[in-house]
Amino acid sequence: MTGLIVILLLVVLATAVATGARRWSLPAPSLLVVAGLIVGLMPWVPEVRLPPHVISVLVLPPLLFASAGEISVRDLRTVWRPVTALVFGLVLASAVAVGFVARAITPLTAAGAFILGSVLASTDPVAVTALGRRLSLPARVQAMVQAESLFNDATSLVLYKVAVATAVTGSVVTVSGTVEQFLVLAGGGVLIGAVVAALVALIRRRTEDPTLETVIALVTPYASYVIAEQSHTSGVTAVIVSGVVLGSAGHRLGNAPVRLQVHAVYNTLTFLLESVVFALIGLEIPSAVRHLAHDERGWPLWVPVITFTVLAIRLLWIFPLSALIQFRRKEGDGRLSWRVPAVLSWAGTRGVMPLAAALSIPLTTQAGAPLPHRSLILTLTTGTIALTLVFQGFTLAPVVRRSGIALEPEHTAREEARTRRHIAKAALAELRQLGDLDQLAGLGTAAETALKQVRRHLEARIHQTEDARYNDPDARPADAYREIRRTLIAIEAAELQSLYRANRISNATRRRIQRELDLEEASLRARG
Repeated sequence: MTGLIVILLLVVLATAVATGARRWSLPAPSLLVVAGLIVGLMPWVPEVRLPPHVISVLVLPPLLFASAGEISVRDLRTVWRPVTALVFGLVLASAVAVGFVARAITPLTAAGAFILGSVLASTDPVAVTALGRRLSLPARVQAMVQAESLFNDATSLVLYKVAVATAVTGSVVTVSGTVEQFLVLAGGGVLIGAVVAALVALIRRRTEDPTLETVIALVTPYASYVIAEQSHTSGVTAVIVSGVVLGSAGHRLGNAPVRLQVHAVYNTLTFLLESVVFALIGLEIPSAVRHLAHDERGWPLWVPVITFTVLAIRLLWIFPLSALIQFRRKEGDGRLSWRVPAVLSWAGTRGVMPLAAALSIPLTTQAGAPLPHRSLILTLTTGTIALTLVFQGFTLAPVVRRSGIALEPEHTAREEARTRRHIAKAALAELRQLGDLDQLAGLGTAAETALKQVRRHLEARIHQTEDARYNDPDARPADAYREIRRTLIAIEAAELQSLYRANRISNATRRRIQRELDLEEASLRARG
């Protein structure tokens, strides 16, 4: 069986498993890892060895871009303080703790243990976003989890590059050199990501061709990554920054049919890539184990110890940090709450990012000798990723339910209903101003009838009732109705953004209702 056939079968398997996970409300990443591991253990399945940069160059940019697009600049502003403490402090503490434990229990050299620690130091935005889609977390908690997983990659990437340089060249690590490298990587990535986002936004605002806009949207993450990497800065940071900027400005880019098409294409792409990459994590474990030396066979015991270290250092960091924040705010009756820090601690799964970093570890040192224990580092990394995805993935939902912080479906429904009524009232107020038929002279004699029908439609939405008469296309002057309704949709969209900027609705509610407005506008355009 050729490698190509194996990959195609893996795509089919991953898609089937991910579809079943959605149907049965199970965490897809966790189920996919288990499925990949089972397939990898079958004797007739040939070894699948990925080239070092397949994940980081081909798979990672669109997944990071899609994850970054789900968090807004407004949400980032509300959580930047605790996220900064996690992005810098927790990543460094995790790298040191994992490296120290690995050096003590495994045959890894100090440099190899440092590489392992830096690889596993950051949570993974792809895994966190994929798991978080199933949970109804409060907006602030969701923003903290996603923002941390997105931006801690820059810190861990610097540690990883320093660790690899130390192992390959035998150079000495200096604090000043590390800080300088971080500023170049992260700062350069932020700058390049912002510039790419600005250029793409400028182009998309002047383009109404759905196919061209979809291609631009697909190329954007790759352009951000490649330009940043070729400039010797952080491609990951550039993709994340461009994703956040364009995601926040998405409602102003293109028209409704274009936004819907881009959204549909990206949903399909991320579903496929996530399905395959999580299955590959499980599939990679048997392959990595086969290349272990005799003194590296203790990996089944080392992986749980390293996983426990990753979880423990996260708990020991987040709970005191949360207590300090709560104490400074002096909230409630003085009692400290365990609910939010428990969810934040348990949401720190590892995934695609650590795998991409581990696969990118050089094969040889500067002298041409094989890099010591590279297969063991890859095995420990993959095993830890799989264990966190399975263990935390299957238990995260019960932890969220037990904490009691999850939003009830009724809460989300009430917020969306209030928002729909508010924007419908804004459109109705605009409609009253259009009552002067001189403004609608170009629409012909049907304008007055169309105005009445649009008014009834909006009043029906406000009172959440249905009237079959409004769905009869023969009973309405179609052209006038469409023109007036499209004008009012623009008013509703503007009011929706106003509510969001005033912090009266969540980003999730804004995105859902904007999509509904886009669907209605696209339907009106199609009938026109």
